[in-house]
Amino acid sequence: MKDSYRHKGMRRQLVEELRNKGISDERVLTAIGTLPRHFFLDKAFEEWAYKDKPFPIGNEQTISQPYTVAYQTSLLNIKKREKVLEVGTGSGYQAALLAMLGARVYTIERQEALYEKAKALLSKLKLGNIRCYLRDGYKGLPEFAPFDKIIVTAGAPEVPQLLLKQLAIGGIMVIPVGEHIQRMHRITRLSEEEFDDQVLANFRFVPLLKGINTGS
Repeated sequence: MKDSYRHKGMRRQLVEELRNKGISDERVLTAIGTLPRHFFLDKAFEEWAYKDKPFPIGNEQTISQPYTVAYQTSLLNIKKREKVLEVGTGSGYQAALLAMLGARVYTIERQEALYEKAKALLSKLKLGNIRCYLRDGYKGLPEFAPFDKIIVTAGAPEVPQLLLKQLAIGGIMVIPVGEHIQRMHRITRLSEEEFDDQVLANFRFVPLLKGINTGS
């Protein structure tokens, strides 16, 4: 895997584009400027890796556009050593960014082919602090709960209650909710029973599906 001077230049341009679109969290921008996005895409898309666009990664899934990744990550306000659950590993790019910000990442993927590919790539990148699981994202990882932060990278028709239960008090969940167009929700757990739900901008995500797809 090669990260050339040209790739680094394209990342700098992408970071400026994200800044111009309103992303102001410098830690997130620095991580995006450092992490080679082209590592997470098929060779055919390498030339376009630093455009602010989503791309297919197989199994009818996409790598989210950089603005969406930066937006969700900024809403999480990651602190070092926080335990973060990601639902929807996909290419592994989002998990890698969270790890670069100092999080201990637990990431779930329901598509076995994507899970195997992302797990191998993340291991190769030696980022540490990332554990990958082939699981149903709707169910989360109750055995490792509570989580300081939860990020869902697919569109849910409604907020999964099992995930809310796995959020620590004071913790934040960022999740796109809706059928065709999703509204981004930033949910803070105030107490055992109370949640503060901020409803933010519109996005389009692939749907959050139940179960596990082993492809067999």
